[in-house]
Amino acid sequence: MTGMIHRLTDGADRFVRLVGEIMAWTGLALVLVIAFNVCARYLFSFGSVGLQETEWHLLAVGALFGMPYALNRGEEVRVDVLYGRFSPGTKRVVNAAGALFLMIASLIIAYLSLSFVRQSFVLGEGSADPGGLPGRWLLKSAIPISFFLLALQALSTFARLVTSPPADDGKTSRSAEI
Repeated sequence: MTGMIHRLTDGADRFVRLVGEIMAWTGLALVLVIAFNVCARYLFSFGSVGLQETEWHLLAVGALFGMPYALNRGEEVRVDVLYGRFSPGTKRVVNAAGALFLMIASLIIAYLSLSFVRQSFVLGEGSADPGGLPGRWLLKSAIPISFFLLALQALSTFARLVTSPPADDGKTSRSAEI
C-alpha cells in the first residue's frame, strides 16, 4: 500500500514540476513583452493596450502556477520564529497539518472560481479597454487549474509525510529531492 502511495505521490510531484517548469517560461515572455513595450513607447511613440494587458496576464499566470511549483520544490515561505526550534517530529506534524489545510483551502478556491470562469465564458468577457485582449475567461481559467494543481501538490506532500518514515536530518518532504 505504501509503495503504491509513493508511486502516486512521485507521479503527482513530477506532473506539478513539469507544469511549473513549462510555466516558468512566462517569466522570459514577460521580460520580452515589457522590453518591447518600453522600446516601442520611447523609441517609436507606439503603445498598445493589448500588449500592456499581456504583461499582467503573463504575470498572473506565472504567479498562479508558481505556487504549486514552489511547494513542489520545497520553496514555500515559512515563519521560522517558532518552526526552527521544533523537533523533527513536531515539524513533521506541522507540515502535515499545513499541507492538509492548504489542500482543503485550494480545493475550495478552485471550486468557487469555476463559476467565475463559466460566467466569463458565457458572457464572452474581454477587456473593457479599447484595443484590449478578448477572451478574459481564458486568463480566469488559470485560477481553478492552478489551485487544483496546488491541492494536488499539497495532497502529495501530505501523503508522503504520513506514509514515510521520519528522516534523520529533519527533512520532512522528498518532493524537493525528486
